[in-house]
Amino acid sequence: MKKKLCVLLSLVMVLSMAACGGNAESGNSSGISSESEQSKAKDLGYTYGEHFWSDEPMTFTMFWSDHEAYPITDSWEIFDKIKEMTNVTLDISGYIVARADYNSKTSLMINAGEAPYIIPKIYDESAFVDGGAVAAVSDWTEYMPNYTRFVEDYDMQSDLDSITKSNGKYYRLPGLKEVALQTATLVARNDIFEAAGYDLRELEKNWTWDDLYEVLVGVKAYMVEQGMCSASDYIWSERWPGDDGSGGFLPKIVGASYNVPSGWALSGASGMAYDYGTESFYFAETSEDYKQYVSALNKFVDARILDPESFTQTDEQAVQKFYRGETVIIGGSEGAHADYIANLNSTLGEDSYELYMLVYPEGLNDYRAENSRLESGVMISRKALDELGEDDFIKMMRFIDWLFYSDEASGLVKWGIEGTDYTQGETYEIVTDEETGLEIKQLLSHWYCGGLGIGQTSDDQEDMRIKFGYAGGVFMYGGTAAQQSDAFPAVVQDYIARSVEYRSNKPLEPTIKPAEDENEQINLWKTPLLDNVNSWTLQFITGKKSVETDWDTYVESCKNLKSVELTALYNEIHNRDK
Repeated sequence: MKKKLCVLLSLVMVLSMAACGGNAESGNSSGISSESEQSKAKDLGYTYGEHFWSDEPMTFTMFWSDHEAYPITDSWEIFDKIKEMTNVTLDISGYIVARADYNSKTSLMINAGEAPYIIPKIYDESAFVDGGAVAAVSDWTEYMPNYTRFVEDYDMQSDLDSITKSNGKYYRLPGLKEVALQTATLVARNDIFEAAGYDLRELEKNWTWDDLYEVLVGVKAYMVEQGMCSASDYIWSERWPGDDGSGGFLPKIVGASYNVPSGWALSGASGMAYDYGTESFYFAETSEDYKQYVSALNKFVDARILDPESFTQTDEQAVQKFYRGETVIIGGSEGAHADYIANLNSTLGEDSYELYMLVYPEGLNDYRAENSRLESGVMISRKALDELGEDDFIKMMRFIDWLFYSDEASGLVKWGIEGTDYTQGETYEIVTDEETGLEIKQLLSHWYCGGLGIGQTSDDQEDMRIKFGYAGGVFMYGGTAAQQSDAFPAVVQDYIARSVEYRSNKPLEPTIKPAEDENEQINLWKTPLLDNVNSWTLQFITGKKSVETDWDTYVESCKNLKSVELTALYNEIHNRDK
């Protein structure tokens, strides 16, 4: 494990050094604007680049996705520090929306013309483009040196092409990632798997979902024999089903391994997959691959391994079953891992369990589910330009460039204030790792943070995210390999190294660029169609419908909801854009 971890950390260091070298040779790509640009900006009352400062106090309105695990409070320091460093106040009053309702409520306000200027945490902007409610952000990236530097340094133009519309513009400033790290995976109770006779580290190298099925059948038999559960109990109850009826996380990762966009991946792909042999799109949700995908998951449910409530229950219900020792496998990530350890220490005892982050199985391919280097991002309300005027709008875009894309702000919103610089509000310090020689960040001893995957180790510690608002989901978007992994504990670093070694990255599929009327038609067709797909998918998986007897009825229901016409329109647009 140490060898793999050192290799990964060395790669991170090399990538970071390469990025620095690229900046040195590319002049203005360093993220600091040219002298003439800075001079012009000073005339307008501000500086920008790696650091932004407005001579005059400015206020910009913004949506806030409020997470129930770390609800916003008036005492949060993060907004004060942003203001202290930039002279900009972010006004979120009247725009705080519960995370579970964020998509629906922000959509209503955007379409009603009631949105604030800055609209963060947007995964799919398509529904807002045609109505003119949001600005074409690509028209303004020339004023964003940190953003354009990252695009140039890591050759991301082809990634941006995937969100570019037929008019050559895009409407969401995405989170930019140097590499596509797959950190959401399955976490298993390795102590129980080992006791049942299974070596997960060896099995995961090239196992399939059928292999995992056989392993879990064996694990359950062992648990029944030991009196840990009954034959009627489920030993896998999944979390992260989402709030869109898609089933969320598990259908996404299993579907991806069968060449099918499902769960969280369904809407963004409109149910389509690309056949490189015929150079055409097809509706993946009625393909033979889809049959194999839903049948594979149904196999787990039918054997009373996978809890059918996995696709509808709350996260809290799922994790409590895991904490009580009723289940032995569950979805996990770098952030969730710390929570698992803290809670299992409390419920089962510190030395009574062992967790292992799995490289999850293959289906019809060996791809990781994640292959995009773009994350959710920021839309800008059209009314911001109308109300601010061009000069102040550009000023706001330069502030956004600093807040979401500068190294300085990336460190602030994720880690807080370095302890050596402040006597109050300090959260972390930089130390040198003895094994690798890398400079790494670590929280000061009185803090822990779920958002960084750093668990609580003593009763006198406070969660930095709850206390100050740092390391939350609204401001943290992408970054370099070093920035993405600077908080990962060794167990996550080890998982990433194994995932990179055993699995491959799926090539980016071509993207279509529909005209305004075509995009409107796609949205009209796909909404009821994909709702229908989601409903049938979960019924197939949970056994309420049978692939053997109900397949033709399902396919006909998709055809009645324009799956054929949607596919034809996709290919018409694709062929036109070739």
